[in-house]
Amino acid sequence: MAGTARDGGGSCGGCGGDAGGGGGSGAGGDAGGNGGVGRVVVGGGGVVGGVGSTWVRLNVGGTRFTTTRHTLSREPGSVLHALGAAGPGEAEQDETGAFLLDRDPAYFSTILNYLRHGKLILNKHLTEEGVLVEAEFYNVASLVLLVKEQIRERNKLAQGCVKHIYRVLQCKEEELTQMVSTMSDGWKFEQLISIGAPYGYGSSQQAEFLLIVSREVKWEDSGPQYSTASSEMLLERGSRRL
Repeated sequence: MAGTARDGGGSCGGCGGDAGGGGGSGAGGDAGGNGGVGRVVVGGGGVVGGVGSTWVRLNVGGTRFTTTRHTLSREPGSVLHALGAAGPGEAEQDETGAFLLDRDPAYFSTILNYLRHGKLILNKHLTEEGVLVEAEFYNVASLVLLVKEQIRERNKLAQGCVKHIYRVLQCKEEELTQMVSTMSDGWKFEQLISIGAPYGYGSSQQAEFLLIVSREVKWEDSGPQYSTASSEMLLERGSRRL
């Protein structure tokens, strides 16, 4: 499977093709720069240097790209593969002769770079989910699989970063109801352990309890940390006693 990387830089929408040429020019045309899932217009022409040239111009959401037919043909069955094989006049083009694609240019840059070197380089303002939407639209099957795997790994790591912290609260019987009803948001009841029984003593004495509560927190969260060992020991002890 192709490797993954994250690049803190901006979009490389104007990067050249395999041969190192073709910087993208400024935005133009009527299509919006962040069209995401809009109308698709595949343009014809778009060949730099005339029929038979290896270089192709693309206008994606108003941003122009230059790449090679070889790059576009690296994913057989994809929209871009068909685009690279298109001849003059087979589809719509802008006033400069560039192929028209009414999609998000930032995400297109990511997909184009993936076709160039086989790696997913995700700029800091983009998301895996956004790349997945575009990869599915262009039918770049290998990239779809790669992004889905990366999303699964990310979610797995996020779940591993969650831990439980515990609080052990001591209270008398008359305080128990109020303590449970006024529990802070995020805290949930775990177990109630009796630590003193009034049986055999005066009626004025009340039983005392340990109320154990827990809360989920992100691993990277700062703030006071609570010892979980003693709380878990009390949970085990309470299970034996109750």
